[in-house]
Amino acid sequence: MSDAIDIRLATQRDALQIAEMSRTLIEVGLGWSWTPARVIRSLQHPEVNVAVARCGQMMAGFGIASYRGGEAHIPLFAVDGAYRRKGVGTALIQWIEETALTAGIGVIRLEARLGNSAARAFYRALGYREIETVPHMYRGVEPGVRLAKDLWVKPGSQLSNR
Repeated sequence: MSDAIDIRLATQRDALQIAEMSRTLIEVGLGWSWTPARVIRSLQHPEVNVAVARCGQMMAGFGIASYRGGEAHIPLFAVDGAYRRKGVGTALIQWIEETALTAGIGVIRLEARLGNSAARAFYRALGYREIETVPHMYRGVEPGVRLAKDLWVKPGSQLSNR
């Protein structure tokens, strides 16, 4: 990739683009729930980080992570199709994981559509384990899978293979 990946906290000026990316990349067929107003509420929440990845002037992806009760949760994460398989998603997830570890949090949870095999493979490659399949998870119409990663377990250790 010709442009370096720059990851930073999002600002309110990023909210519309994040919401539009959510609508076109994630919420297809489900209705639009991550509106600009909802993204702004996340930006303003003290227990939430919204990170954006930029390649040059383009927003290549984003991730929203909440931190509560010793765990982190990623309710929304996307990479624009033009930037997939170029390290953007991995860099964003690593940024979120490092932020969680800095905050003393060792577990991250997230969800994916059951039929989204590419997303599920991406998360598994980064060490996330599928822990539960949930029928009708997405607005009552589509099944999903919950994934989790224990950040305290080092890859290759006996515990990481359980």
